[in-house]
Amino acid sequence: MSAGKKSQNVKVKWSERWQVYHRLKALEIECSCRMNEPLQAAPKSPQEAIQLWSIVKQVTSNRQDLVDWLHQCWRIKSYQ
Repeated sequence: MSAGKKSQNVKVKWSERWQVYHRLKALEIECSCRMNEPLQAAPKSPQEAIQLWSIVKQVTSNRQDLVDWLHQCWRIKSYQ
């Protein structure tokens, strides 16, 4: 990552950090993951922060929690 950019540790299991890292790279979200160091990410916009949150949720949640979350999303009524 570039010097001067504010990054934060991403709290995921060590075994999951490379999966999250590769997904963040695919989305072009600034991140770094060095051997024996925590995954770090520096989202530059609210959209990137939401994408980071979503990726971590997908990786760290069990299947049933994700199914329940999706059902809740479908129940939300859109007010326009």
